[in-house]
Amino acid sequence: MAGPVTTGSTGTSGSTGRDTRLVRGPGLLLVWLYGVMSVGAVSRSVFHILTDFDSAPLAHGLSAVAAVVYAFITYTLVRGGEKARRAALVCCAAELAGVLIVGTWTVVDPSAFPDSTVWSGYGMGYVFIPVLLPVTGMLWLRRSRAELPAATA
Repeated sequence: MAGPVTTGSTGTSGSTGRDTRLVRGPGLLLVWLYGVMSVGAVSRSVFHILTDFDSAPLAHGLSAVAAVVYAFITYTLVRGGEKARRAALVCCAAELAGVLIVGTWTVVDPSAFPDSTVWSGYGMGYVFIPVLLPVTGMLWLRRSRAELPAATA
């Protein structure tokens, strides 16, 4: 049974990376920002899906997808370890692709989105955090991988 994630290393060269934390330094800020974005996106999507889903189903559905992505990335960052780091890296890349696709779509064809999404206009309604967060997350996750051999050796 796996124990809690710790900040120290186990001293074993065969470590799975479970002993390395992603929630340190910039990772702590990322967890906080992803947590805030999760709460915001979940609240927004639940409210709109319950009150006026028919007015803009695509926009409200995409906000729900963004909420799930944000929550999953928050979870993986808190969980730590190599598997969680890789899962978060894949989700950050998918999130960035979503922000770029939806952001471009909302700029090119605004009529397709009668209501905005979290990712509309590249996250303009959220001070562009939706486009900056996955880039920052990927940089941090790549850096944390580069530090892994030193932490487990």
